Amino acid sequence: MPDTTEPAAAPGTYTRQRDEWWSPGQRKAGLLALALLAGLGLWTLRMFIPAVGWAVILAISLWPWHQRAVAFWPAGAGVVWPALFTLTVALFFVAPLVMVAHAVADESRFVLHWLAEARAHGVPLPDFVAHLPGGPAIAPWWQSHLATPEALGQWTLPGGPGQSPLGTGQVLLSAVLHRLVLAAFLLLILFFLLRDGDRLAASLRFGCDRAFGTAGVNVAVQALRAVRGTVNGLVVVGFGEGVLLGVVYALCGVPHAAVLGLLTGLLSAVPFGAIVAAGVAVVLLAAGGHAGAAVVVAVIAAVVIFIADHFIRPVMIGDATRLPFLVVFLGILGGVEAWGLIGLVIGPALMAVLMLLWREWVGSQRGPLNPQA
Repeated sequence: MPDTTEPAAAPGTYTRQRDEWWSPGQRKAGLLALALLAGLGLWTLRMFIPAVGWAVILAISLWPWHQRAVAFWPAGAGVVWPALFTLTVALFFVAPLVMVAHAVADESRFVLHWLAEARAHGVPLPDFVAHLPGGPAIAPWWQSHLATPEALGQWTLPGGPGQSPLGTGQVLLSAVLHRLVLAAFLLLILFFLLRDGDRLAASLRFGCDRAFGTAGVNVAVQALRAVRGTVNGLVVVGFGEGVLLGVVYALCGVPHAAVLGLLTGLLSAVPFGAIVAAGVAVVLLAAGGHAGAAVVVAVIAAVVIFIADHFIRPVMIGDATRLPFLVVFLGILGGVEAWGLIGLVIGPALMAVLMLLWREWVGSQRGPLNPQA
C-alpha cells in the first residue's frame, strides 16, 4: 500500500477554511486527552529531562555563533557545523567535567578513610588552632564536640556504623556513570537541536503567537535572551574561572585542587562566591605552612575574579539580563534550590522574564502590555 503521508511543511502553511464545530463535552475531552498525553510524555522522558534541558540551554547560547558559521559556509549546515559545535562542547565542557568527576571519585577514598578514622578515634585538634586569636576558646569546644568518638556521636556522618565505606563508594560510582550517560545523550540532543534549529524556532514562534499573541512572543524572545546572557555571563565565565584557578591551585600545591576548582566554578555564579572558594584554598595552604604559595594564590585569584566580574562578564551578559543585584542573587539561589544545578540558568532567566512583564505593565518599557493612553 503506497504511503500517502505528506511531508511536513513550514509552520503556518496549512490553515482551516472554516471553524470545526466541537461540543462542550468534546472540548473538555480534548483538553483532558492533551494534558494526559503531555503528562505521559514527560513521565516517559523523565530520565532524560536534565539532558534535554542542558542541551536546549547550550543550543540557545551557541545559536548566534552557529548561524555565523552557517552563513560563512552554508553547505555545512546539515552535518558539519552541528557536529563541530557539538564536539567543541564535548571537549571544552563535558570532558573537563568528566575529568573532575574522576578526580572527585578518586579523592572520595580519602574522605571515606577520614570518616572511618573520625568515627573510630575522633578528630584531634589541629596545631594551628592554638595560634589563632580565639584559640583558647575554640579548644574546649573542640574537645567536647569533635575530639572523641563519643562526642562525634551527636553528629550525623555519612556512612554510619551500619554502612560500609565500600557501599558508599559504589553509590558514588553509580552516580558518576549515570551522569556520563546523561552527558552522552546531552551531546546527541544538542547535535539535532543545532541541525534542525531553524524549523524548531519557527514552529515555536508560530505556536506561541497562536496561543498568546504578541505578548507571548515578546516574553519568549526575552526568555531566550536571558538564557543566552546567563549562560555566557555566568556558566561560561564561571567555568573559565574554575579551570584557570584550579590549575593555579594544583601548581601551588593546594590539597584537593580539582574539587576546589569545581567549587570555584560553581560558586562564581553567585556574587562573591568565587572569593569564598579561593579563600578556602588560601586557608588550606596557610594552615599547611605554605605562606608564600598562599599569597600567590590570593593575588592570582583576586586578579582573575576582578577581571572576570568587572570586564568579561558584563560584556558577555549584555543588556539581556541587566537586573538589580538582589534579583540576580535571589534568582540564582532560588533556582539552584528549586531546580538543582540547572537552576543557575533557569532562576535568572525567570527573573528576567518577570521583570520584562512588570516593566511593560507599568509602562517603563515598550511592549503589548503597556497601559492605555
